[in-house]
Amino acid sequence: MDQMREREQRLATQASAALKAIARRPDIKGYIEHNPSSYTLLQRAAARYVTGEERSQALEVADQLIDYGYAISLEYIGENTLSVAACQQAQQELIGLILEMGQQGVRGRVSFDLSHIGLLVDRELALRHLLELGELSQRYTIELFISMEESAKTESILEVYRQAVAIYPLIGITLQAQLNRTPSDALEVLAKDTRVRIVKGAYEEPDTIALSRSAELDQRYEELFELAVQRGCHISIATHDEALITRLLQYNSKEAASVELELLYGIRPELCVKLREQGYPVRIYLTYGQEWYLYLCHRIAEYPPNLFQALVDIVGGEQEAPVLQYYVT
Repeated sequence: MDQMREREQRLATQASAALKAIARRPDIKGYIEHNPSSYTLLQRAAARYVTGEERSQALEVADQLIDYGYAISLEYIGENTLSVAACQQAQQELIGLILEMGQQGVRGRVSFDLSHIGLLVDRELALRHLLELGELSQRYTIELFISMEESAKTESILEVYRQAVAIYPLIGITLQAQLNRTPSDALEVLAKDTRVRIVKGAYEEPDTIALSRSAELDQRYEELFELAVQRGCHISIATHDEALITRLLQYNSKEAASVELELLYGIRPELCVKLREQGYPVRIYLTYGQEWYLYLCHRIAEYPPNLFQALVDIVGGEQEAPVLQYYVT
């Protein structure tokens, strides 16, 4: 029996790595995007995790979740943008999102990748765009949160963040526990009232610079959380690992400015309900946009059994209630 479990775990790890590799294949992504049949089929699977392709769809879901008692974070999906024009388009969408949230009184957070708004084209372009977003978000008291990307971008992301947060303190940063450099980065960037999201890390990284899913990774996550508490940070615990969440919630976090749980839309909604009913602040991370392919691959890769659910969704299996309904008690 133990050998069977080990084999299943090994296969799950291999499947996760394979899915992450497929996600990074531009030829596969291009084929899917330009093939109406495959695009439509995979879009059915993506609908479980992505609110839609339009901003209005995301804001509609956000409004309902707020009514249910959740906080929300909105992301216009996209990364690795390689032209100035495409970066400017993404920037205009984020500006529109912040304006619409502010004008409608939607209290929440806007998350994004710096590579979506210029990091790979010109670091200064990304910084200019971030400062523009920072000024607008401050006007409406809307948090901005920078997501973390592949390890090769980490230094640039942190440098742009440091420059921007010195001017606009409502900007938050994401730290990946899996990277071996993160404990040192945390010592440098975490200070009183810093806004930080702690994740395990979704990217496939070499063993020489990152931990795999393991007890050691969980321990590092806990240490990062404890440091953030001690530094008086606003902390988002961003994981679906219930055992880890339970341990962190037992920690005396009175020194922290605030602590919340952040979970992705469509993943473990029953856990979101449970945590909310227990009185913990719960934030749901919502995504929208046309660049959902990579996001879908990551959702499947982080928990390979989701592949079975994706197959059911693609072939149009037994009709279930809308995803949103699972967040209602």
